[in-house]
Amino acid sequence: MTKQYEAGEVLTGKVTGIQPYGAFVALDDETQGLVHISEITYGYVKDVHDFLSVGQEVQVKVMEVDEAAGKISLSIRALQERPPVMRKEVPKKSLQARVQERDAEGFNSLKDKLQDWIRQSGQ
Repeated sequence: MTKQYEAGEVLTGKVTGIQPYGAFVALDDETQGLVHISEITYGYVKDVHDFLSVGQEVQVKVMEVDEAAGKISLSIRALQERPPVMRKEVPKKSLQARVQERDAEGFNSLKDKLQDWIRQSGQ
């Protein structure tokens, strides 16, 4: 690495290669880093090619620099706005309410049969 990069820097780079695990991005003529597949965007990424192509210019954030190994971890996702969580709001029930609900469903037939069993045993 000729230039020193620091975690937190935002840079523009060019995608130089795509692998199943992520994309390599050139930061200068001699330095490139890896955008891991999990750092491309929010949500599930099945195929990196669906989001990036070789030669494409991208803005990246430096996440980690390992000078000893000569590796730079990059993220595109870190520069995106986090999408709102789209999950259905379900009112929470207390533990006691859930137990009573299950008791009502699961033990009715047993409760009914118990009376029959008691009657049969007395005959």
